[in-house]
Amino acid sequence: MATVIAQSNYIFGLRTGVTNNLCFFDEQTIVYPCGNNCVRYNIGQRWQRFIPGTEKSQGMQALAISANRRYLAVSERGEKATITVFDLQHEQGRKRKVLSGGDIPVQEFVCMAFSPDSKYLIGQAGGPEGTLIFWLWEKHKVMATVRASNPNNTVTQVSFNPYDNTQICVSGTGVFKLFRYSEGVLKQCNILKVESVNFLCHTWVTEERVIVGTDTGKLLVFQSGDLRWEIDVGTKAAPQESDRQIEKRTVEDANVDGGPRVPRITAILSYSKGFACSAGPGTVCLFEKTEEKDSYRKTREIQIPPDPCSNEPSCTEHQEVATMCVSPSEETLAVSTDRGQLYSIALSSAEMSKGEQAHFEFLSHSFHSKAITGLSICTRKPLIATSSLDRSVRIWNFETNVLELYNEFQEEAYSVALHPSGLFVLVGFSDKLRLMNLLIDDIRTFKEFAVSGCRECAFSHGGHLFAAVNGNVIHIYSVTTFENVLNLKGHSGKVRAVAWSLDDSRLVSCGMDGAVYEWNTLSSKRESENVLKSCTYKGVALSSDARTIFAVGTDLKEIQDCQILREVPSDGVEYTSIAVPRSGRVIFTGTSRGTIRAIKWPLPIDKDWIEYQAHCGSVTKMMITFDDQRLLTVSEDGSLLVWKIINKEGCGLKRDKEIIYTEEILITKCDLEEKNQNMLELKTRVEELKMENEYQLRLKDMNYNEKIKDLSEKLIQERESLKTKNQVMETEREKQELVHQDAIAEVTEKHSKELQELESTSNQKLMLEYEKYHELQRKCESMQEGYEKQLAEMEESRRRTLEELTQSYEAKLQEKIVLLGQCQDEARQQTREFEETKRQIEEDGDQEIHDIQMKYERQLQAEKETNLSLKGETGIMKKRFSSLQREIDDRCADIDRLKLEQQKLTGVIRSLEKDIQGLKKAISERDETIQDKEKRIYDLKRRNQELEKFKFVLDYKIKELKKQIEPRENNIKEMKEQIQEMEAELDRFHQRNTQLELTVSDLKLKLKTTDKEKRKEMQRVKDVEAYVRHFKTDLHNCIAFVQEPKQLKDGICKLYEEHVQQSDVVEIAGIDADIQKEYLRQREHLERNMASLKTKLAKDSEVHRKKNVKLITENVTLIEEINELRKELRMARAQVHDYKIQAAVIKKPNKQRSSDLGAPPSRGSAGNLVRLNFEEEAEQIIQLQHSEIQRLRQEIHGQDLVFRPPSSGTKLPALAP
Repeated sequence: MATVIAQSNYIFGLRTGVTNNLCFFDEQTIVYPCGNNCVRYNIGQRWQRFIPGTEKSQGMQALAISANRRYLAVSERGEKATITVFDLQHEQGRKRKVLSGGDIPVQEFVCMAFSPDSKYLIGQAGGPEGTLIFWLWEKHKVMATVRASNPNNTVTQVSFNPYDNTQICVSGTGVFKLFRYSEGVLKQCNILKVESVNFLCHTWVTEERVIVGTDTGKLLVFQSGDLRWEIDVGTKAAPQESDRQIEKRTVEDANVDGGPRVPRITAILSYSKGFACSAGPGTVCLFEKTEEKDSYRKTREIQIPPDPCSNEPSCTEHQEVATMCVSPSEETLAVSTDRGQLYSIALSSAEMSKGEQAHFEFLSHSFHSKAITGLSICTRKPLIATSSLDRSVRIWNFETNVLELYNEFQEEAYSVALHPSGLFVLVGFSDKLRLMNLLIDDIRTFKEFAVSGCRECAFSHGGHLFAAVNGNVIHIYSVTTFENVLNLKGHSGKVRAVAWSLDDSRLVSCGMDGAVYEWNTLSSKRESENVLKSCTYKGVALSSDARTIFAVGTDLKEIQDCQILREVPSDGVEYTSIAVPRSGRVIFTGTSRGTIRAIKWPLPIDKDWIEYQAHCGSVTKMMITFDDQRLLTVSEDGSLLVWKIINKEGCGLKRDKEIIYTEEILITKCDLEEKNQNMLELKTRVEELKMENEYQLRLKDMNYNEKIKDLSEKLIQERESLKTKNQVMETEREKQELVHQDAIAEVTEKHSKELQELESTSNQKLMLEYEKYHELQRKCESMQEGYEKQLAEMEESRRRTLEELTQSYEAKLQEKIVLLGQCQDEARQQTREFEETKRQIEEDGDQEIHDIQMKYERQLQAEKETNLSLKGETGIMKKRFSSLQREIDDRCADIDRLKLEQQKLTGVIRSLEKDIQGLKKAISERDETIQDKEKRIYDLKRRNQELEKFKFVLDYKIKELKKQIEPRENNIKEMKEQIQEMEAELDRFHQRNTQLELTVSDLKLKLKTTDKEKRKEMQRVKDVEAYVRHFKTDLHNCIAFVQEPKQLKDGICKLYEEHVQQSDVVEIAGIDADIQKEYLRQREHLERNMASLKTKLAKDSEVHRKKNVKLITENVTLIEEINELRKELRMARAQVHDYKIQAAVIKKPNKQRSSDLGAPPSRGSAGNLVRLNFEEEAEQIIQLQHSEIQRLRQEIHGQDLVFRPPSSGTKLPALAP
């Protein structure tokens, strides 16, 4: 068991194909499926909690949340489909119950729903049966089942009536049924012929009304199971018709589509104000109740906005809305689409912006909608790069869990690699491999490589190289020069994965050919290899010390020194990827089933690992961050999952050193200038608006002050008038009170009299009623006595008839008993006759059997005797047969052996014939070569005679060359002395240059001081301008009082007191004049110094340039002389080499002639020996001269390195090699 475990931390993506895949848990938390998990996501705080799926399930099929938002039901496919109910109030989503179809074989539940009180649950089974199951889920009890569909008509949605636990609605393709649960049975309430209509969704709006959406863009309104009216969503205004105003239409009419194809209604949702429904791709319509009975009005259309980062922005508008849900307070509407995106909008903002087009916003981030093919991370930033078949490349931040950047392209992206700096990304497309810049708001291509269909690419850890896979070839490019440095060829199948070592000196690759190669990236040689053709590898990784290679495919292999050390079986699944942390305590692998396994390292012998539910598709890539704190996995389901790597105590792994991430970003110069320009324009605009607003506010204040004065005067007058009115009303009120008191006294007297009269009349009525009651009671008693007498008479008549019937049936029974006795006597007689015949037949049979037995026993005895004789004969024949068989086998073996020998001999004969032919050819070729050599010997003899003639001439030339070498050596010495003088002069020039540089630095310091003074003056000017602006604003404020002279005078006095001081008036004039004079004097002094220094510098540079030109011309002449000497030396060497060849050729035939004749050496041979000694001496002299020339060349090269004159217009000639 691994001591290091992985804990799911954050996931990016949405699983499509799940019914009702989005629902609200509370106002800020939503629940949706992603991978093989259900995610609880808090929108405000951006945290996630996970509810993992069950092991060995084939994926989620549907979700349902209870009305009290406490329980979540998840259906999963499998050999036996299950529905798991979770308690969401528990932190980790505690599992409450697991429901199944019981005795009914169910492979999947396509949709589910909770009852309004959350006690019951219904589930619709898929497949041809189409069974609807009704559970009391807390007791795991199936209450009722019913077949709701047939194989041709499938159900897509089921729901409870929100006002009645016992009523259920079922809709689908050609299905719309209402069921009611009573006495343990689900009974259908309505009967409609709707096989030609495709119902996509429905919702309850009242206790008896259901609105259903179809694929023809129409909403059908059913009341108590009967169709009432239709609403066409495609029209601009919804029809406001009631069932009183139109006739009832049949469902067949609803399916007629005479015009153009209208959008499908894929989702519908009811809320307190009305309902919302999808109206085609990317559109949701809001309908509200009107004051009229049974009518709705379309109030708003909400669109999914186009994606600016997409290659085709309008494609996002064509997404089908799959699911809609509303928050508990009905503040937020959230939708999910068929491309795996989540959007939301505040309903209050949608209702407020009724004059404008309302748009959805991303609920969290934009997700991948297809399989993710590439994954990469970098060292300097907490970034993740992913590529997908949806043609997009996305950059995520695993620290803040946000989408930093994304862009969509024309082609599908097969692979991606982030540069370690996090500023560049490498993406492999179907046509080319592109290197891109990660800008502040864009991913922009700046280099393309001719590598088509690159399925795998990776930067080295240093970032100076990257590897790109093209089929079975690995190309290594330089990041600095963009050149193809190496091509690694060796795989016979496609390369599936590559991995760099930490020092970038090695590269490991694996492929579909079952080969794992380790390459040296400096020499492009294979360091090690392991080939197992029966295995297809999918991923490869290196240990931190680069000694061990881990490869995965059908199993996990540990390879070291070209040998497989250990193998870990995969237990029926296929490993698709692998990641190894730098700590080396655990190995993470991804499987084709979407699970992640943590295997302890060193690898165990038995199957010992921890398996985590992660994705619903095959894991395509996985990586571990450089600090070993997070594991990243991506899958074919389009999700990216971030795991935390922790130990058993729940703490993160220890880090060798803390990684500090950088925050720099790339931005182009034009973008930066544009942004700066926009900022400046906005600043100026803000300042202008401030001034304008202040002016407008002052004007408004003046207007409001005047209005306040007028209103206050009016209010005072109205208050006085109201006071007088109030006094008048008080007097009237007192008068009215007196009148009302008199009226009340009269009314009370009147009512008391009427009450007494009513009491007397009611008493008389009660007495009459009491007498009537006594009379009715007497009548009732008399009627009861009469009924009792009738009952007694009826009982007596019933008893008499019963006795008569019993007597008649008893007589019939006696007759039947007599008949039965007669039948039994006849049966006994027949049985006796049968027994007698049976006995006689048995006796006859026994006699016949005895006779036949005796006959066959005699025949058996005879057969036994013949059998014994035949057995002896067969034994003899078997022996003969076995001996013959052995002989045949021996003969066959001899024949085979002889055939083999014959084949060998025929092969030997053929090989000998080939050898004979080859030898014949060789003999003929040898004869030809002998003839050619004889001819050549004859030619060489003739040429030797000619060379002897030339030898004397060459000896004379060698002597002359020796004489010429001595003056050349003297010239070289003189040149050396000249070079030394030039070096001394160059040192003087260097000293002069240093002096000039010092003067220039002094001048620069002076120039800096002037610049500082200039800046101070500019700052002072800016301060003065600011002061002037302030004065202007104050003056502008004074202008507002132009119509009021007193306030204008006070304002001007304040201005004078605030901005003018007596000391300033006196001192400003004198101080400014002195400062100006001093400034002009210093400026003139500096300008004179600058002019003199410039002239001096020009003269010195001119002198220096002339001397450099002189030195360059002298060097040119010296180099030309050296090149000429080298040419002459080369010619001399060639001549000497020719002389050596001629001497060797001459020497050989002379020796042969001397050996053939056997004569003593003559004068000619002695002369030749003298000549050879002379040649050896000449060769030694030439070698000495060659070494001396080499030494001089080295000295000249050293002098060239020391003396490097400044560049000028002339170029030195190149030294001859």
